[in-house]
Amino acid sequence: MQIRNVQFNPTVGDIKGNTQHIINHIQKAEKDGIQLILFPELSVCGYPPMDLLERKDFIKRTEDAIKKIAASTNENVVAIFGAPVRNEVTKGRPLFNAAIVVNDGRVQNTIFKTLLPTYDVFDEFRYFEQNTVFKPVDINGISVGITICEDLWNNENEIEYHTYSINPADELKKAGAQIIVNISASPFTIKKPELRVAMLQNHAKSLRLPILYSNQVGANTEILFDGDSLAVNSDGTVLGRQALFSEGYVDFLYDDAKLTTNKENASATGKEERIFRALVCGLRDYMEKTKISKEVVLGLSGGIDSALVAVIAAEAAGAKHVHAVTMPSRFSSEGSVSDSAILAKNLGIHFDEIPVKNVYDSFIETLAPSFKGLEFGVAEENLQSRSRGVILMALSNKFGYLLLNTGNKSEMAVGYCTLYGDMAGGLSVLSDVYKTEVYAVCRWLNAEYFKKEVIPEAILTKPPSAELRPDQKDTDSLPDYEILDTILRMYIENQSSLAEVAEKIGDETLARRILRMVDFNEYKRRQAAPGLRVSAKAFGFGRRLPIAQQWTSQH
Repeated sequence: MQIRNVQFNPTVGDIKGNTQHIINHIQKAEKDGIQLILFPELSVCGYPPMDLLERKDFIKRTEDAIKKIAASTNENVVAIFGAPVRNEVTKGRPLFNAAIVVNDGRVQNTIFKTLLPTYDVFDEFRYFEQNTVFKPVDINGISVGITICEDLWNNENEIEYHTYSINPADELKKAGAQIIVNISASPFTIKKPELRVAMLQNHAKSLRLPILYSNQVGANTEILFDGDSLAVNSDGTVLGRQALFSEGYVDFLYDDAKLTTNKENASATGKEERIFRALVCGLRDYMEKTKISKEVVLGLSGGIDSALVAVIAAEAAGAKHVHAVTMPSRFSSEGSVSDSAILAKNLGIHFDEIPVKNVYDSFIETLAPSFKGLEFGVAEENLQSRSRGVILMALSNKFGYLLLNTGNKSEMAVGYCTLYGDMAGGLSVLSDVYKTEVYAVCRWLNAEYFKKEVIPEAILTKPPSAELRPDQKDTDSLPDYEILDTILRMYIENQSSLAEVAEKIGDETLARRILRMVDFNEYKRRQAAPGLRVSAKAFGFGRRLPIAQQWTSQH
């Protein structure tokens, strides 16, 4: 049997566009002599549709789309794609997350998802009922076991939240499946490609069956999907692996209980390249799928974070659509302007200088009676950041630019960001990238991507500083970022305890102080712009912690 595995970038809610994309692929597959074509999970409506699933007209349109896709097929090609369908067979939630099998102008089979994740960014049990029937589908005389995303990820996720008592692939093997197909919408994390392959290899060798895996690619709001669609034979051999963050397809031949392909596996990418490509994809898709603007604006401070965002923006939107603004104050170093100007020239982006001194001085003068007799402090520091935020938002409003937030995960974690100041923005590009990772990506860009010094060396080597008071350095109040990020990874992503963090760094006082900073700044993060997710635990709707709580004070 000739099989085509499609790596597809749907837009949530664009049922018409997604449907036509699927039909175009089916029609091409038929011309190419393909007998079975696979598309990702919920590819008709895009993943995750969230509460759109509660709208009756949304479900009605997906039903119409299913019929339209089915009608586009003839007897030569079978297509499997994902869509929500109504629950008409059992009590419970109103929908199933389904794999639709179409052929010869009609729906031949509908397979329901068994394992419904409710952790991190997932909330599928909110909408969908669980499958309880395991029966392979006969396609061209071959017994195909169809699974949907988590059905194969059972008990092998990056962070173990809970374990499942059932293994759908095992049940399908017992029912006679000769090959396992998995249509998926599995979000990207930095470690996911290795974990994904290991998971598929474990299943293939355990089941002694080949597995075909079709994964969604692209970004929908915060969540990024890397694709990485592939096949694994029963001996664990990986074949037909597709490039990360790129649409496409690979053809396979299933014969004599194994898969073969002429397509070479896509080359592996390192951590820094994955982060960069993920963030470029995230920003590009955010702009294209929201239609918010083709132009972006950001503050260029001469620091490492805004430098990386400028590079990402130039790559995602095109240099001519990027507007960078440097806004020096009385405390800004000379390099904050000159280094920014060099970077902007190297990237070919628009560059303006708008000093904030007069704006800041007017605030200080206005507040002088209220601040009389009080020392310079955080309030005065934050006025500088807020002055810049006002300017950037004014440019965004006046010209319709999308304002990009440049804060990193380390700063967001400990609250080194100013509400209504440098936290302003329509999208937070680096909010899930630690400071040490920002440096690593920038060095990789110069060394490997550009192969020349595009980000000035001065930006890479200057001590990090917010430049909100004379001679200010981040290390005045924070540990070295290598230590800080070690603490943050343990606490945020590994959910380590105070005792575990203290043992790791050898300093309980510092561990306690940083953990409290993380918890006490939850209120700021609730007001932050949506941020692109690249880790197993990002700030945003996948991390749900209370603001009003006393747990932090007690540990």
